[in-house]
Amino acid sequence: MDDHERRRALADFLRTRRSRLSPPDVGLPWGSRRRTPGLRREEVAQLANIGASWYVALEQGRDVHPSEQVLDSLVQALRLNEAERHHLFLLAQPQGATNPALVEETVGHSLQQAVEALNPHPTYVLGRRWDLLTWNRAAELVFAFSEIASPHSRNFIWRSFTNPILRGHSNWDQLAKSLIAQFRADSARYPGDQGFGELIEDLKKTSNEFRLWWSLHDVKSIPDGHKSMAHPLLGKLEFEYVSLQVPLNHDQKMVIYTCSSETASKLTKLLSEQ
Repeated sequence: MDDHERRRALADFLRTRRSRLSPPDVGLPWGSRRRTPGLRREEVAQLANIGASWYVALEQGRDVHPSEQVLDSLVQALRLNEAERHHLFLLAQPQGATNPALVEETVGHSLQQAVEALNPHPTYVLGRRWDLLTWNRAAELVFAFSEIASPHSRNFIWRSFTNPILRGHSNWDQLAKSLIAQFRADSARYPGDQGFGELIEDLKKTSNEFRLWWSLHDVKSIPDGHKSMAHPLLGKLEFEYVSLQVPLNHDQKMVIYTCSSETASKLTKLLSEQ
């Protein structure tokens, strides 16, 4: 994503956030002759107390440089949540020019030991593009990461859109939309990484759903929560999962699935047998 693409992404993000609000949502009269749902550009500018022509320039992807005060005003006007606010600032005020694509991602020895020591609790480490950098034996038993299809055979989000078993789950649509929103939020942190663009283009070609949902420009933070799944060998498994940023490498996240007592017993037994 070069500077032009970043401004285009910012414009699309503002437009999609504007289109999801109606005048009554923000205390404005509905009025007449409204051809499309959502707020007009002039209404957003009014709510943010900025010039209409200046806001139009933002949505046109022109080279303008909003201040933090202006961006915070847009956050309020568009009713953005914290994840969306963070995404807006990343797009509007990119940090210095770096090219993380040139930096090889590795997992340190201490982190590798921690991942392995967490068996039977499935644990894995994601890199900046959601590539799986390492995982323990329990994670392989539960998620079969070694069976991800090429060409992105180590990528977590590629797995989610190309694995026919995952796509067959009853709530796959909801989970996949959530993953896209999380992935988009992460991708905005790396405007110089061409690997993101290549992966996204391959996902668009491979999955009609990804192409559609990516165009929505939704963003969200990575949640913690509960997961219940049916394993082909072990039956029902129950976990509480959490995502932790690696202290010495903020590009990496360690994801831990803490087993219920019954699930831990099942995985421990299978691990010992293998």
